[in-house]
Amino acid sequence: MTGPQRPVRERVVLSQRRGARRVRTRVEVAEQTEFGEALIGGLIRAQLGLALRLGLVAIAGLCALPVLFRTGPIGSTEVLGIRLPWLLLGGAVYPLLFLIGRIYVRLAERNEQDFLELAED
Repeated sequence: MTGPQRPVRERVVLSQRRGARRVRTRVEVAEQTEFGEALIGGLIRAQLGLALRLGLVAIAGLCALPVLFRTGPIGSTEVLGIRLPWLLLGGAVYPLLFLIGRIYVRLAERNEQDFLELAED
């Protein structure tokens, strides 16, 4: 055939790889090699440590309330005919727990992002 020739196909990529290390690290994590297991173990330990620390903060905050009510003037104070401890337990505890939850999610996502950056290097 003497018709027009087709151009040679060319592979188009959006970005160039910096090296084989990026692929090798992901493969090691996916295949659970010794290095990949160490990376995943580090992420698990970081997430567990974060959960334990924030859990202790929540428990300490909630356990401190009865002591505060018993020893301070807050226990006998009334607002709108309702004792202040009941208002604090009914209203202030939930925003505190919500705040601790939001902090946990943000820090857990940061741990995961650090893991991904480490795995890509």
